[in-house]
Amino acid sequence: MELTLEHVLIMVATLVFVIGGGIYAAGSVKSAEGYSLGGRKSGVAMVAGSIAGTVVGGGATIGTAQMAYTMGLSAWWFTIGSGTAFILMGLFYARKLRETGLETIPQYLRRNYGNKAAEAAGIISSAGILFSAVASCLPGIQIIGAVLGTSTVASAVVLIALVAGYVFFGGMKSSGVGGILKMAVIWFSLLAAGAAAVLEIGQMPDVTAVFPAGHWFNMFNHGAGSSLASFFSMIVGVLCTQTYIQCIFSASSPKVAATASFTAAAIVIPVGLPSVAIGMYMHAFNPDVLPILVLPIYLIQHQPVWLAGIALGGIMLSIIGSVGGLCLGVGTVLTKDVIGKAVNLGEGKKLLYTIRFVVIGCMALACGIAIYNLDSQVLFWNYLSMAMRGCGVFLPLTIAIFSPRSIAKKWVYASIIISTVLPLALEPFVALPVSPLFVGLAISAVMLFVGYEKRWRPIPKMQQEM
Repeated sequence: MELTLEHVLIMVATLVFVIGGGIYAAGSVKSAEGYSLGGRKSGVAMVAGSIAGTVVGGGATIGTAQMAYTMGLSAWWFTIGSGTAFILMGLFYARKLRETGLETIPQYLRRNYGNKAAEAAGIISSAGILFSAVASCLPGIQIIGAVLGTSTVASAVVLIALVAGYVFFGGMKSSGVGGILKMAVIWFSLLAAGAAAVLEIGQMPDVTAVFPAGHWFNMFNHGAGSSLASFFSMIVGVLCTQTYIQCIFSASSPKVAATASFTAAAIVIPVGLPSVAIGMYMHAFNPDVLPILVLPIYLIQHQPVWLAGIALGGIMLSIIGSVGGLCLGVGTVLTKDVIGKAVNLGEGKKLLYTIRFVVIGCMALACGIAIYNLDSQVLFWNYLSMAMRGCGVFLPLTIAIFSPRSIAKKWVYASIIISTVLPLALEPFVALPVSPLFVGLAISAVMLFVGYEKRWRPIPKMQQEM
């Protein structure tokens, strides 16, 4: 991948513009709540920008192009699933969550199921979110190494520094402002580049020979069951992810939270298509490139310098924003619901600084995992992450929202642990007939049904009012 000086200068200017906007916004952050929730004053644009700016990361851009390079149109499932989840969030979850005035998923679970269930959910969901951050670190490290000619470790250090500039100082405020600017850059540059790829593919005289319709233009080309499992895992994972729900909690009102969810869906669903087109184009015209670098190589070799530089900056911003937003979610949960329960951090500067440094620790850990798995598929980590979060947390959270305090605490706690650990532990040794996510959800459903107290007796009115 040979970049010219013009490529690098335009890319750097794009990064400085967006990250500088986030750092400028950080000047108004003076408290832990301002850092993690933007002071609960965010409007539709800020909330939608935070959501879209986090979910559109390495998976939605480089990972989608990487998979489309070998699988075709079915790589679009990632952003379709994410966007569908945000539509469902806007319809059923956002208002109810924002009305509580809480800050984290474990806080919501603690209100309904007690401390043990909340702590277990916090640790498990944090591990799952960390794997999503790994998915964005993988291409980030590769691109930085290709641009700067640095070693893998040095590239990871540069990535951490860029992410820190994006989210370390301003938290949700920086994430919102940066998300808005980042999505504007990505929409403009990737849609232009993707349109050029579509036109080139359409003009190929042997397009049907290169892309047999039964495979390349088939959304179910690796099996309907596998495709729908990927789609469903995205929906389940997104709906119980702290990072996105934290954005909902930051909204100025329940109505704003719901509207922002729909706005994010409208932004996210189509953004995967340009990467799909580019991946398919590269399969036809550059079949020997490293799959993870399909998107940046296309931009450098097949697009004007000015567009390639902006788009490369947008890709790096998608990676930086995703890692930053995800690590912010992990840092908030671990600080508020794990560290904060063991050590009295108060509500002032000590709490603010602790969240910031836990966020940095999460970034470093995600980069470390990525370094040892550089050849892995980006979307593998995203789908694993969604399954891990969804198995144990999705059903308890959903039931807590729509039927509060209706399940015995011990059964919820057991469900969170067993439905997460058992499917993932069995998969390397047993050929499961379906995705581990479905196995975990089935286990969770059975255990929660057994512990469903309303099945046995009505909950006393006094308990309902607690």
